[in-house]
Amino acid sequence: MSVKQLVVLGGGESGVGAALLAQAKGFSVFLSDKGALKESYRTTLEKAGIPFEEGTHTEARILAADEVIKSPGIPEKAPLVQQLRAQKTPVISEIEFAARYTKAKLIGITGSNGKTTTTLLIYHLLKTAGLNVGLAGNVGDSFAEQVIADTFDYYVLELSSFQLDDMYDVHLDVMLLLNITPDHLDRYAYNFQNYIDSKFRILQNACPDDTFIYFAESQPIQEELTKRSTVANRLPVSLQSPVTPGGYVQNGQLIAQTTTHSFTLTQADTPLRGPHNAINMLSAILVAQTLDVTNEAIIAGLKSFQNAAHRLEPAGTIDEIQFINDSKATNVDSVFYALSSMETPTIWIAGGQDKGNDYSQLDDVVRQKVKALICLGIDNHKLVEHFGSKIPLIFETQQVEEAVAKGLEWGESGDVVLLSPACASFDLFKNYEDRGNQFKEAVRKLMMNYE
Repeated sequence: MSVKQLVVLGGGESGVGAALLAQAKGFSVFLSDKGALKESYRTTLEKAGIPFEEGTHTEARILAADEVIKSPGIPEKAPLVQQLRAQKTPVISEIEFAARYTKAKLIGITGSNGKTTTTLLIYHLLKTAGLNVGLAGNVGDSFAEQVIADTFDYYVLELSSFQLDDMYDVHLDVMLLLNITPDHLDRYAYNFQNYIDSKFRILQNACPDDTFIYFAESQPIQEELTKRSTVANRLPVSLQSPVTPGGYVQNGQLIAQTTTHSFTLTQADTPLRGPHNAINMLSAILVAQTLDVTNEAIIAGLKSFQNAAHRLEPAGTIDEIQFINDSKATNVDSVFYALSSMETPTIWIAGGQDKGNDYSQLDDVVRQKVKALICLGIDNHKLVEHFGSKIPLIFETQQVEEAVAKGLEWGESGDVVLLSPACASFDLFKNYEDRGNQFKEAVRKLMMNYE
């Protein structure tokens, strides 16, 4: 029998991991990346003796593959992908490939917002409780590379819609759907239903013994669930009313109940603030309960959790004015939750590459929380036009240092200066991390001047 020819498209974390797993499982593997590989990935492939190319795609070699593992960053409409589809070559994700080679239980998390925080929190809760757990998907190390040794009993997987699109047979034991708001519509023919369908792929292989945790007040989820039958055990999370079994907030308390477990903790006793983080924490608690983690271990995990950078991250305090880096908030929904969690007057830094934003959904929370708006972007006209009559102080800049200095100038003792852009970062920065890091560095420099 001839050796199966496998091609990996894309040489990032997931692609290189998939190539290593394919080699370990006896495939003839070739990796192709149209861009340049990171030095560390190039070294890994050379050391493993895996043939690869960068800066080009050799179409004949790729089209001759028995199966192709595609990076989630490569769109479906790419001509090469279209050619592979036309000739019926299976095109799958790294997650799909890796899942074939593990006996571990899989916990999958998706949603337009909050995925990374919730994924990291679930991983932290399970690890704190002593479970043998791996972290993969959109965060952590490559799932495929971890599966080579396959030493974990559980994997916590952050799944984007792009990863879900190329998943077919993966069976998830626990599925989380945090929310669905319009995002990445350029990849979905500007049709919101296509994006919703993509997110709901998380349920595609659910069984009656599995658990499905979801945010009950996300309207697209609500509407979709009326059209679909789901066999998994449903555990809704609500901010508006008690749900049993499920998770909800009452008088500042996080309450989570399954048929066998009951949990209560005051949100103020955790490091995560705001309604969006109540959803994230309740979802994580329900996962832990499903896996029989004790209340003591859950509380210990919640209290010791440190979130990833650029998500409502404290950046420093000057003259009792607090600076917060929420650079990851690249859509309106994220900003709504960030502003909702502010408890003092807020100077809001927003702007960047607009993604077709509808700012009207922020009107009420802006009226309640925001005293000034600093627009950090090349083209701020949409922000200025919408909020010009609603916010008394508005300032425009293309310099992050100037934005931070203006925030300090306008701030008073007890105020917050919040970078929560609602926009992509690519007009002035490499990515949202670069934007957040430059913001933190500007705050750090100002703090040094005040010492």
